[in-house]
Parts: sequence; structure tokens; C-alpha cells
Amino acid sequence: MKKNLFLCLFAALCTTSVFTSCSDDDQPGTTTPVGVDVTGNYKGALDVKLVMAGGIEAPAGNVPSQLVSVTKSGENVVNLKITDFSFSGMSLGDIELEGCQLTDAGNGTYTFTSTSSLEVSGLLSADIDAKGSFANETLTLDLDIDNVKLVGNPVDYTVKATYSGTKLSGTESSEAKILSFVFDEKTAAANSVVLEQPVIDEASKTIKFTVNAAATTEELSGLTPTIEVSDKATVTPASGTTADFSNGKTVTYTVTAENGTTVEYVASISGNVSFYDFESWTYDTSMYPEENQIYMLDGWASCNNAVALIKNLGVLGGIVYTGEYPVRPSTDDVYAGEKAALLESVDTKGGSIFGQKVPKVTAATIFLGSFDAMAAISDPMATTSFGIMYDKQPVKVTGYYKYTPGAEFYNADGNLQEGVTDKCAMSAVLYEVSSEDETLNGSNIYTSDKIVAKAMFTNDQVVDTYTPFELNLEYVKEYDSSKKYKFAVIFSASADGANYNAAVGSKLLIDNVSIVNK
Repeated sequence: MKKNLFLCLFAALCTTSVFTSCSDDDQPGTTTPVGVDVTGNYKGALDVKLVMAGGIEAPAGNVPSQLVSVTKSGENVVNLKITDFSFSGMSLGDIELEGCQLTDAGNGTYTFTSTSSLEVSGLLSADIDAKGSFANETLTLDLDIDNVKLVGNPVDYTVKATYSGTKLSGTESSEAKILSFVFDEKTAAANSVVLEQPVIDEASKTIKFTVNAAATTEELSGLTPTIEVSDKATVTPASGTTADFSNGKTVTYTVTAENGTTVEYVASISGNVSFYDFESWTYDTSMYPEENQIYMLDGWASCNNAVALIKNLGVLGGIVYTGEYPVRPSTDDVYAGEKAALLESVDTKGGSIFGQKVPKVTAATIFLGSFDAMAAISDPMATTSFGIMYDKQPVKVTGYYKYTPGAEFYNADGNLQEGVTDKCAMSAVLYEVSSEDETLNGSNIYTSDKIVAKAMFTNDQVVDTYTPFELNLEYVKEYDSSKKYKFAVIFSASADGANYNAAVGSKLLIDNVSIVNK
């Protein structure tokens, strides 16, 4: 499927380090210290809060083992660097406070202040006020990032960050490994559904285990692992914390070494039936944290972020789109449970932004895989990476759907096509790879010679009640369990949306999808 390129612009902007200059004016009643050495690495807790209108504070991130490096810049002058600073999922890269003049506040305490402005062209601007102190091998730091102005959003925000860290000696261990990860029935009754204890793949940093196919959602959401990590390291969530592995959810465990080095492991169930009930939705705030509308379906990629960029950057190309996001949860029209996936192709007006085409109609699509925005610099079709690593042999994909084609069908040039009816598409593709990095994209997902099995279903008729569908995979090559495969399942409200041919308002509802494996 073809995706819009705008996410790559955001990624490029948000990976630039932020530099500020410290105030070199001594405070009244203070003296400049002589021979002070506070350089080194500090490790401690960083707490970030978002202050909204009315002074309401909301948590925006907590890093229990944040590293801050302090280097000498001159006589009693230091530089500080906070690595990978972020809030609400928005990364601002490294924040560096340069040329900080230390002043003696008495009792072995040395202070500094910093004021500056932050400008990320085309994205945001803000003012930064910082103050901190060194005392007894401890660094404390307060950051006020005021008047945060995000492009396309009229509301200003303030971000407050507090930090307290202890100076490292330099001899701390850097090992951050999960040595053991087990489910013991004595720890929790729900652990009895685990059929084979987890296997830790150190190379891929994954933890996989199998469960009884009859395990209930309640049991899978109550699994409690016992975890052993490297000496003097910590793990979050901690050992003995109940985790939710229901409905295909994964759980990320972050191991922090004694010296602050972090490593992430992703734990998941590998069973003989993969089930998606589309009950688990969150908001993607990685680009625009103030917008609680960019829906993200757990385990699936979608076109929502592309539309978010059209909403916020479209004005640069004369495009104004204020409608809904194409992929969102349906709460009043479901097959089972409380939610279903609603895919609605939307009128994004058409045009271009930064030389990249914006379609008249953006086709609503969800799929197993990922979106690689940076790949669009050379090939827009490569932005969509279809498929997840799959170590089972899929036989079929089943589920329930409803569909209504939109009334007005437009071609890639934005021209209305009288008499053309849109159709939905559901497909499944299993293909061979040599490594996890290999992928098929919108240009070859249905034509590559790497395809081992595939199935597709399209429909241009109104289906006004939930109807079962079944995608039976046809194998064109023999399945070999010793080889590596990726498996993609793709749902689209507009079958030819990859070529920007779609109808405004085409709606596809999907619920209770199962991948049945041999």
C-alpha cells in the first residue's frame, strides 16, 4: 500500500540535538568557586510533566535511570548533556547545556542557570529555563520548557522536568541481560496455561512462549513471570509483576545496567492460533501529543499517521483537512466484545506537500507490518513494510466484516469517475526472507517470487450485517520449517487505494480475526 511521505520529515526534524547556553552571570551574594571538579556521568530519575491550561499537570514520562554527562568546558565551567530527552512519546534528541558557569552557594553546593530558546523548523518552538546544582556527588536539575508551540495547534504548553542523579564511579557494570524468564504455577494460578517455558533469543532480544489454545483472555491477562537479570541490573516491569499477554499483546521489558545502559526485550506468546478481537486501542502521540485522536490498534499498522501529517502540515501545500482519521474503533457496531475496527476512506483533498503527492482520497488500511517513513525519500511504495516474522505455517485467516462502498469514486488524478464502484480488499501473504530486515512493500507484495502462499478476497457489494470471511491460503511453494518467513494480513476499505483510486466514505468494519496455523 502506498503511504504519504510526511512522517520522514518529522523524524528528521526531531532527531536534532538541542543546544542551550548557560548564564555566566554570577548571582548576587555568591562567589565563583576555585578548582571545582564535578565532571563525570550521573544516573538518576527523570520525571517529566505536561502542564496544560489551568495549571493542570499530566504525567508525560518517567525514566528511572536517566544518564546525564557532565564535561569540563573551562575553569569552573561545564557542559551538560541529557541523552534522548522526550515527552509524551515525542523525541527531542539530546539536550545540551553548554558553558555553564558554576557559582558557590556555600556548604559544598555549586549552582548554575540556563536560559535559551528552542526552534525546530516547521514543527515547534519553545523557551527553555534550566537551573541546577551539584552537591555531595549529586546533580539536581529543573527544566522549564515554556511556551511550547506545535505547528497546527493554537494551544501553548509547558513541559516541566526534574532530575536527581548520583555520580558514577566509572567502574559500574554495563551488562543488561535477562538471564531467566519463567512462569511458575506457584506464583500465579494463571501461569498454568503456559505449555512451554519461554525461550530467550539474545540476538533478537525476544522472549517467546506457547500457551494452551483454550486459554481464556482472563488467564492470558494474568500471567506473572519470575525474572532474573544481570548482577546489579534492574528490570521494568519488575519480576513478579502481572502482565497482559491477551489478544496478541506483547510486553516490553527494559533492563537497566548498573552504569545506566538499557536493553529492551519483547515478550510474546507464540501459539497455534493467533486471535485479534480489536479491543485494544491507544493513541499515537509520537508526533502530536496534544491530539488524542490518532488511534493506534495494538499489533497493527495503519495510515493514520499519514493523515495526521496532512492535517498538521497540509496548510503548507494549501490543503486543509479537518475530518476524522480513517482508522478508528467502532463502539456502536461490533460483532463481539466492545469494539471493532472501522476503516473509512476519507477525502484528504489532494495536492502536494514538500513535493510529495497527497491523494484526493486516502484509503483506510490496516495491516500486520510497519511503516518506514525514511524509505519514502527514494521510493514512496517502500514506506509500507508488510509482514511480521512468523515461525508457524498459516492455513487460513477468518473473521467477520461489514462493508459499504462510498458513493463518489475518484482516480489518482482526483477526477470523479462516474459509474465506478469501490470495493474492499482482504488479503494474506506468506513469504520467505533471509533475515528480519528483508520485507515486501506496496510494489511487490502480491507479485514477488518470494511468495510462498497467498489469499485475497474483494467485494463491491453492500454487506449490512456482520458476515464471516475466510481467506484460505494457496501454497505455491512447499513450506519448510527450517526457513524464515514473514506473514502479512491486510485489510483495506478501498482495494486500489495503493494507486490512489478510491471512493470517499467507503466503510469496512472488521472484528474477531483469527490466524489458524497448521
